[in-house]
Amino acid sequence: MSKIIKIGTRDSELALWQAKTVQQQLEHLGYESELVPVKSTGDIVLDKPLYELGITGIFTKTLDIALLNKDIDIAVHSLKDVPTILPKGVKQVAVLKRGNVNDTLVFKDNEEFLGAKNATIATGSLRRRAQWLNRYPTHSVVDLRGNVNSRLEKLQNNDWNGAIFAAAGIGRIGIRPTESINLDWMIPAPAQGAIMIAALAENDFAVEACEHLNHEETEICTTIEREFLNKLEGGCTAPIGALAKIKDEEVSFKGILLSKDGSKKIEVTRVEKLGKHHDIATYASNYIIERGGKRLMDDIKNEGKQTNVYSTKSLTEDQRLLFSDAIKAESSDFIKTNPNRILKHIIKNEIENVIITSKNAVDALLTNFSAPELQFKNIYCVGRRTKRLIENKIGKVKHSEKNAKALAEHLVEYIEGTEVTYFCSNLRLDDLPNILENNNIKVNEVEAYQTKFDAVELPKSVNSVLFFSPSTVQSYKQKNDNDITAFCIGETTAKEARKHFKEVKIAKVPTVESVIELVNNHFVL
Repeated sequence: MSKIIKIGTRDSELALWQAKTVQQQLEHLGYESELVPVKSTGDIVLDKPLYELGITGIFTKTLDIALLNKDIDIAVHSLKDVPTILPKGVKQVAVLKRGNVNDTLVFKDNEEFLGAKNATIATGSLRRRAQWLNRYPTHSVVDLRGNVNSRLEKLQNNDWNGAIFAAAGIGRIGIRPTESINLDWMIPAPAQGAIMIAALAENDFAVEACEHLNHEETEICTTIEREFLNKLEGGCTAPIGALAKIKDEEVSFKGILLSKDGSKKIEVTRVEKLGKHHDIATYASNYIIERGGKRLMDDIKNEGKQTNVYSTKSLTEDQRLLFSDAIKAESSDFIKTNPNRILKHIIKNEIENVIITSKNAVDALLTNFSAPELQFKNIYCVGRRTKRLIENKIGKVKHSEKNAKALAEHLVEYIEGTEVTYFCSNLRLDDLPNILENNNIKVNEVEAYQTKFDAVELPKSVNSVLFFSPSTVQSYKQKNDNDITAFCIGETTAKEARKHFKEVKIAKVPTVESVIELVNNHFVL
């Protein structure tokens, strides 16, 4: 191997400045080197925002290939552009002392527009766009691409109020305009302002030479920031900011995740003693994820995707996250309920046998009465969750079944007495009361709550729907007529679905989670 170290770099003015800085430091240590400029996809494709190109490491891939082909010995990068996972065989061998970490606003004339309702700011960074709109929601943000010089020129040739740049970039090549201010409130990209050197792990000569250039404090801080980015599964297409600093033997960290339009923001801060800082990224990423970060990241990934699954019941955050990444799911309540006023005399004396087939009926009872007033000797119910709610709020359940028909058949065999009180809605299936009355069991129906259909018209791209009761099927049909795959929580719901759809699938157990598992198996396996 030649003892002249070949330094691979992009051919922009800033990239060449960074590569020459590395070259000078290597030569100061006695190593000979030469620059090998290459052009990246990010430099060639300038008519689209970076986040629309959908390529991780858009400015680094060409240099990675040159390294792996051994056309160069080392690659010099802006560390913020480097994917958090390097190609196999390539390693980070040094991070130079960090420059200015801030983002800088370059403006025309003056800064008065910052207090105005309408203004236009240019940036190609999704992170900068999101943070700007979070702070100035009435402003407009336009895309700005190209090298630093061309972006400054575009700012002057357009009617924009300002544009955002990395302070390190415009500062290093000496072209920072007087009309500029650092945006101290804007959290920078992970590793912004840092220069990184990569090499093949097997290239001992290059690795040993460059390790002398490593700045430990910068390495610690940028490692935390990039681990935070990695744990959030972010890249250049996610509005994530992170900044770690070391002062007085303490590491302080700030992290942020935003929605693309800046309307949602989750922030985290953490301070640890130097030496006990290794869990900062884990703590901070978990903090963000637990406060809705996972959903924000999924929304970003799914933007532009067509919804292919729709739930007729609003899903919780935890339930929504159970779907495979290949599935874009949305949800809303196709059934709305309102508790009725239940007269006092109905529950005045202890009722021997009570049937409750939904959580809505439990809620209606508890809206009208306190738990001690509900003196029921034998409570029969449908569904595990309904049973759990009853036993938490009212009293012991004597027996439960997975659907109304099975419960009716059980009561025919084992009921004590010949009369039941059934707390139901204005819309209910006939199976249960019909089976009981056909077997000489009197059914006293109490309309505990009103149910109304509240479906939405779904786009034609939706080819499967989750149903959780016969009423949700009926509600769906009021606004939609296309045939879909019906994923049903149980047999009673499936019976109604079969009247309208060719493909009907039933969950193994009657839970929302089981229905979602059914969907995942259908689409992914």
